[in-house]
Amino acid sequence: MDEPAQPNTDVILAIDIGGTKFAAGLVTFRGELLDRSRVEVEADVGPQSHLSNLATIVAEQSAQAADHHGARVRAIGIGCAGPIERNCETVSPVNIPSWRSFPLRRHLHDLTGLPVYGDLDAKALALSEGWLGAAQGVSSFCAMTVSTGIGGGFVVDGELLDGATGNAGHVGHIIVEPGGRRCGCGARGCLEAEASGLAIEAITGRSPTEPTYDIMRRTGKLVGRAAGMICTSMDLDLVVVGGGVALGFAATFFNAAQEEIDAVARVGHGAAARVTPVRLGDQGPLVGAGAVGIRGLRRAPRAPEPS
Repeated sequence: MDEPAQPNTDVILAIDIGGTKFAAGLVTFRGELLDRSRVEVEADVGPQSHLSNLATIVAEQSAQAADHHGARVRAIGIGCAGPIERNCETVSPVNIPSWRSFPLRRHLHDLTGLPVYGDLDAKALALSEGWLGAAQGVSSFCAMTVSTGIGGGFVVDGELLDGATGNAGHVGHIIVEPGGRRCGCGARGCLEAEASGLAIEAITGRSPTEPTYDIMRRTGKLVGRAAGMICTSMDLDLVVVGGGVALGFAATFFNAAQEEIDAVARVGHGAAARVTPVRLGDQGPLVGAGAVGIRGLRRAPRAPEPS
């Protein structure tokens, strides 16, 4: 960053790219969400139509920053459903078929002239929950989103794990039902194919907003099974879960998930593994995208000092 951020006047224009909606908002360097807009993702439209809808709310939030909040936008931060290329150079969200290797970072930079930093949506959620949420003060944990799709992010010893391509955290493709439903990735029995919002609708013929008790329990159990495997293999004792499905199913989901973790995560030397809901609620995805932008700015090379 060329100059220090001013916590009261500088903001990140945060963008959340989900399977069913785009959201944009203004996040301060203290993690406050000042404003936000959203637009539904249209079905069966081309890539430029999606970009046009996103550009509308980006322009709206840019105007709000200057006209309503007296704030300066320092950068754009993106949390995007995967897979992505590092920094959202290109994105290919599974549930947005017309965006395949779509050059999102370049388009947003051309649109705004701002630095653009991007990451997976669940990794962004991990940043926000570690910063201000349910994992505050915890050095190692997993964050999961259980929504239209399922994703994850790992923080280990205080560092967000990126992996070789920046896509670490695809917990939706842990096999939880061997020989189960065919997943979009080609495998059978993936968590995403069995417990995501889209999977629940396909299995039951009903919206996940109208679940039965058995479906809420089954979904929690499968997420807990995957979470238990993660905790055992990575020596973690906390899994923070958000997303519309998990939060909508509430205590029934979380009780079933904890029971399954207790049953399968039986190897370890620290505290017993536990699952907990996100603390930031529906603000979490945008606060997380803001955190991605702040992280990007702080890692960017500084301009040379004048001679």
